[in-house]
Order: sequence, then structure tokens, then C-alpha cells
Amino acid sequence: MTEHDKIALITGASRGLGAALAETLAGRGWHILAVARTTGALEELDDRIRKAGGSATLAPMDVGRPEAMVQMVQAVMSRWGGLDLWAHCAIHAAPLSPAGHVDGKDFQKSVDLNLVATRGLIGLIEPLLRARNGTALFFDDRRAGQKFFGSYGATKAGQIALARSWQAENETLGPRVVIAEPAPMPTATRARFFPGEDRARLIPCQAEAARILAEIL
Repeated sequence: MTEHDKIALITGASRGLGAALAETLAGRGWHILAVARTTGALEELDDRIRKAGGSATLAPMDVGRPEAMVQMVQAVMSRWGGLDLWAHCAIHAAPLSPAGHVDGKDFQKSVDLNLVATRGLIGLIEPLLRARNGTALFFDDRRAGQKFFGSYGATKAGQIALARSWQAENETLGPRVVIAEPAPMPTATRARFFPGEDRARLIPCQAEAARILAEIL
């Protein structure tokens, strides 16, 4: 199998690290299945990929809708027979807040996307990865327990704990599960957390995508 035969699913592909991973892999000949809720941003990603000579399939879907994810997985199996890589970049980053004032709706959104949706995706995507000896890629962010990060930190830590269990369970049978820890990047999420930060000092998303892929592929 050559690089041009490989299929990567990227959930949360419309911007930030997800978009950078998509563009980097597409530049190496991978076909990208890009999933995100924002149709316009996905179309802009597709334009950049195609301009660089790559190929992508756009899936403007909400990963928190189980019926949509079931439909997507069925389509992937029918068309490609499996996946070589799943990079899970979708995240709900709730506004910073003291733990005693965390908004209930925002907290529930964090639980639903960061934990419940991830649990559902693991179950659905596992057979696709096993079919092609693929790799699942998650991204740690060690903010659990930091002040004002109660909602994001707790649910992100829970997501990574789930991924680590999956990783341990599949050491023999696969799929391979990798948990990377990206350097600080000038993403929209980070801008909401640190609005006064000097973004020129952060690592560009493209550079970080290239580093992570070089380590796992």
C-alpha cells in the first residue's frame, strides 16, 4: 500500500490543528475525509487541499449526532473498506469560569462532545481501523485541575483517560492508539482562553502537525 492509497478521517477538520493535519497528509498523497460542523470552513480547506494537488471528501456533520456518525462509518466501509488514520480534533472548549460558577449548559455540551461523542466514535471507528491496521490519534491538554478550567479540563482529561484505556486494551489486537501532546498553537480555542497572549511566540499549526505526524507515521 502506498501513501496514495491511504485514507485519513479527521474529526474537527475545519480549522486549527485538524485543518493543518488534513493539509499535511493530503500533501503526502493521503485522501482526507474531513468532518466538521462548519461547511464554509470545510470548503475553504478543500480549496487549499485541491490547489496543492491533494484530494478530500467533505462531511459537514456534527460528531455529537450518533445517527450521522453511523451513516458516515457505513459509507467509509462501503467505499474504502476501512481507515488508516483517525485524528480526533473535535472539542468543545467551554468559557473559563470558577468551578462554582460553571454554566450548566456549557458543562453539558462539554460532556456531550468531549466524552459521550468520543465514546461513541471509538466504538464505531474501531472496526474501520482494524480493517487496515490503522492508527487513532488523540491530543492531550494537561489543564485538568488548573484554575478556571474546570469544565474543559475535566472533560478533556476524561476523554484522554478513555483513550488511554482503549490504547491499553488494544496493544495486541490493534488498532494502534497514540496520544500526542501538541505545543501551544495560535488556534481560535487558545485565543478564547488567553486573549491577550502574544500569538507570534506560539508554534504554527502546520509546523506542529508535521512534527506529530513525523513521530507517529
